[in-house]
Order: sequence, then structure tokens, then C-alpha cells
Amino acid sequence: MQLWELGAQLALTYNSNETGVGLLVGELLDAREGSDASDISTHKVDLEDPAAIAALFSEIEAKYGRTPDILVSNAGYGKRIPHVLDIPLDEFDKMININVRPSLLLCQGCIPGMAARGWGRLVSVSSVAGHGGGINGCHYAASKAALVGMMRNLARRHAGEGITANDVAPAMIGDTGLIPRPEVLAGTPGDVRNIPVGRLGRPDEVANVVTMFCRTGYMTGQSILLSGGLH
Repeated sequence: MQLWELGAQLALTYNSNETGVGLLVGELLDAREGSDASDISTHKVDLEDPAAIAALFSEIEAKYGRTPDILVSNAGYGKRIPHVLDIPLDEFDKMININVRPSLLLCQGCIPGMAARGWGRLVSVSSVAGHGGGINGCHYAASKAALVGMMRNLARRHAGEGITANDVAPAMIGDTGLIPRPEVLAGTPGDVRNIPVGRLGRPDEVANVVTMFCRTGYMTGQSILLSGGLH
């Protein structure tokens, strides 16, 4: 919420959880006095569909008269298939089409406006899996490693235009629905007993890193592990 409290306008996307995004809008409006719903827009988007992403940018420009200055790309899909021999090709393709391709298309839609204005922030949410850890299979790891590489490449190419590109790589974050309760991780590499800080991470701790990336123009091309010390 920190950037919102500093006066940012927000375009929030969702796939199916309209109720959840509505609750978030209410929380945001309560957090910033003097704000109104005109500073926030919500957009139902299937990020697996390139045409839907193009339509999203049209909606944002119609609403705000510009493309975003800050992109937080955090759509993700993960079906836990640990063994490489069990991963079907269509499952690999789906993983790439949701975890990687949308970030490319979103960056393509944002970078020209950022470069023209001389300021921009690209932030992806990758995973400890992209660094070789985690509890998912290699197809998931490959998709998240692709985001790390994408941000590092964009960081080098666009730093001179005032655009930074970074990713936060979380591991074992609770209160998101992805991990219903710590007990389901018992006996896996993500078992809470294996996490040095002794607990799951919190969504607000991921948000803190995202906010740091947005406010720190001297940091670019970095992938920050947010894993409680887990490797």
C-alpha cells in the first residue's frame, strides 16, 4: 500500500477473484484520506491471452491518458509435478504461457512510455525456484528463471532511459491461498522446520521489497531472495 499512500494511481488486474480485488480497493481507499475510486481501476484479464493484454493497455490509456510508470508483473501458475519424467509437454507450455509470456507483453506495452518520460520501474515476481530451490518441478523453475533473466537483460538495456528492472524471488509465503497451512509442507524442502527464521513469509513482506524497487532508482538488474534464509 505504500506507493498508493504516496499518491500513485492504480490499475489492478485479476483473473477470477473479483470479490478479492473489490475488498482490496476498499482497503486502499480507507488507507489514503481524500482519495476516491477515480484513482483506482480494476480489470479482468486472462493474461494467457495476448489480445486481452492489448485490450488492458487500451483500457488503462483510456482511463489515465498514459501507459503505466510502474509495472508489477506477478501473475503465476504452478502445478506441482516434482519429477521431470512426469511433466507433460502441454503442462510445460501452459507454465511458460502464464509465467513468462505475459511479462514480456506487459514490458512491451510499458517500456516505450517509460522511455519517453525518462522514468520507469519494472518489477517481476519470480521465485526461489528460479535460483534452483523450491518444491515444484523443473518446468516451474524454468519459467521463474526466465523472469530473472528477462529483468537482468532489460536492466542493462534500459538503465540509460531511467528505467530499472528487478525481481523479487519469494519462497514459502503464507496467507495467499497457495499454502493453505504450514502443515501441508511437512516432509518437503519447504517444511517450516527447514526455514531458518522458523515461519512462513507474509504477503506484506513481499510488498516491502516491491516498494523498495519502485523507490530506489540506483538498484537495477537484481533478484532478491525473500526466503527466510531458505536456499
